[in-house]
Amino acid sequence: MSYENSSAPRTNHNLKQKEKEMNTQLNEEMLGKSLTKFEPETAAPSIASSACLSELSISQWGGRKKDRKASKEVTANNNAASGVANVHKKLLGDCPELDAVHKMTGNIRNMHYAMTMPWSDIGMRLLPTKQYFNYHKQMTEMENEWYKTVEAFLNSYNWEISKAEAKLGNLFYRDEYPTVDTLKGKFSFNLTYIPIPETGDFRIDIGNEAKAEIVRGYGEYYSRQIKNAMDDIWSRLYSALNKMSERLDYTNSDNKKIFRDSIVSNVVDIIGLLDTCNVTGDSQMSAARLKLEEAMYSVTPDALREDDYLRGVTKKAMDDVIKSLPSLDI
Repeated sequence: MSYENSSAPRTNHNLKQKEKEMNTQLNEEMLGKSLTKFEPETAAPSIASSACLSELSISQWGGRKKDRKASKEVTANNNAASGVANVHKKLLGDCPELDAVHKMTGNIRNMHYAMTMPWSDIGMRLLPTKQYFNYHKQMTEMENEWYKTVEAFLNSYNWEISKAEAKLGNLFYRDEYPTVDTLKGKFSFNLTYIPIPETGDFRIDIGNEAKAEIVRGYGEYYSRQIKNAMDDIWSRLYSALNKMSERLDYTNSDNKKIFRDSIVSNVVDIIGLLDTCNVTGDSQMSAARLKLEEAMYSVTPDALREDDYLRGVTKKAMDDVIKSLPSLDI
């Protein structure tokens, strides 16, 4: 009697334990099967929260045109084959107002490139979120100035045409000049911000196998673009440090090298980029930034010119950081 009473609880306990083990095994098998249905993970780190894409598009009137008649005359007068020489004329000659537009366009694009990182071949650039507000502020201010410069050109356009007739002589043809209203349409400024999609964010119905292949392909592209963006910052850093090191490479006034103040400001600027553009949280980039901040603290161009010891210490610091840089094709 005592045997039966004592064995019943043990039997029930064993059955429950075995049932629990079977359920655990079944759950693990089901979990394993369900995981195979999801897209494969990629090795690409996500930077969707630390950066976005910026696309800048500026169009403008060039003010140049090929003169077919003059081109034929040039080749004929020089006994040359047709098509070997072309004559391109500046429709307004030297027009300060149009030159100002072109110069400002170049400055805006340079600012855009300096504050962003490469991403795609179709014009989009990687903009770190730390850089966004400063970037947006500067680009908006430059956009407003650009439109003012364009307006100044348009206001002077008809007067410039009248002066161009005297400048171009027989190369002047009035029909080649668009109206002011038509000309306005040739100037535009567009700045667009685009979120970076996550590597697995493909909401298309093409079957799991095909979808997995697309995810893998985008993961590789994503990783490659991130690497290119980070390599761009490393390359900029190397260029600034190498130039400073080369210009500081003298010990006394006998072999003194001339350098501009920008040799210091360029390094200071790139130190800032090492912080704002470190979208992947690269520890090596952070370490380089800290070392450079320490080395450049209170350093001025004049102090480097006059103080042999400071110049030597600063050069060594630049060289040390250069040696620690990752291997790049630079």
